[in-house]
Amino acid sequence: MRKIRVEEIKDVVTRLCIDANHFIGKDVMEMLEKSLEKEESPVGKNILEQIIKNDKIAANELVPMCQDTGLTVVFLEIGNEVFLEGDIYEAVQEGVRKAYKEAFLRKSIVRHPLDRVNTGDNTPAVIYTEIVKGDKIKVIIAPKGGGSENMSLVKMLKPADGIEGVKELVVETVKNAGGNPCPPIVVGVGLGGTFEKAAILAKKALLRELDDKSENPIDRKLEEDLLDDINKLGIGPMGLGGTVTALAVKVESHPCHIASLPVAININCHAARHKEAII
Repeated sequence: MRKIRVEEIKDVVTRLCIDANHFIGKDVMEMLEKSLEKEESPVGKNILEQIIKNDKIAANELVPMCQDTGLTVVFLEIGNEVFLEGDIYEAVQEGVRKAYKEAFLRKSIVRHPLDRVNTGDNTPAVIYTEIVKGDKIKVIIAPKGGGSENMSLVKMLKPADGIEGVKELVVETVKNAGGNPCPPIVVGVGLGGTFEKAAILAKKALLRELDDKSENPIDRKLEEDLLDDINKLGIGPMGLGGTVTALAVKVESHPCHIASLPVAININCHAARHKEAII
């Protein structure tokens, strides 16, 4: 059994919140640069050049890459051989408070959906916890902007809708989103499980490296087909037309009930912010 003081987790959360908002992922930057080569629209090329320049300025000058510094989504993978000294959830919230205060990140959380008073410190964060084997804790921080989150969707399809029904739903969702989620986007798709499981799968899909491939052959083929179909929509960078609407599509799946086909679509903007650390 390994003891871990929750103060360590608080400090890691603070650092990851700041890093996620200032430093674009290497995989995202590489995909943006590849997309710049592929983009056929002059306007689209210019926008991609500005996005790349913006991300480099953010990293070099330690300023947020976007004014919307997001609702902080936290994934915790806690080893079953870990003994926690203290309240891990309060430590996470305190880490978020500290980061958003010290780094002057925008506070975007209201205390109730229908009583929209800002909490003033970007808490509470949304926390998902999973118990895994081992004596370590993995912390993943994913600040989620409102513009892209608002374009997301969960729908219960019929099993008879099949793969074509899934494709139609995803492509139509992206089409209806247009320029609102600040394309080029990353699209996370969750298939199966239950209503809420599909949504979490879609969110976790956005944590994958953009150049990886699913180990499941069905999911891998669906990722490739959807990326091709989405980029044929012509929405383009920031919705002003072009051949690069999405940088990647990631699909995660889970077994489901014989009468169900849950589908969740979670869209990320071109920032695709997330950072992780292992304690």
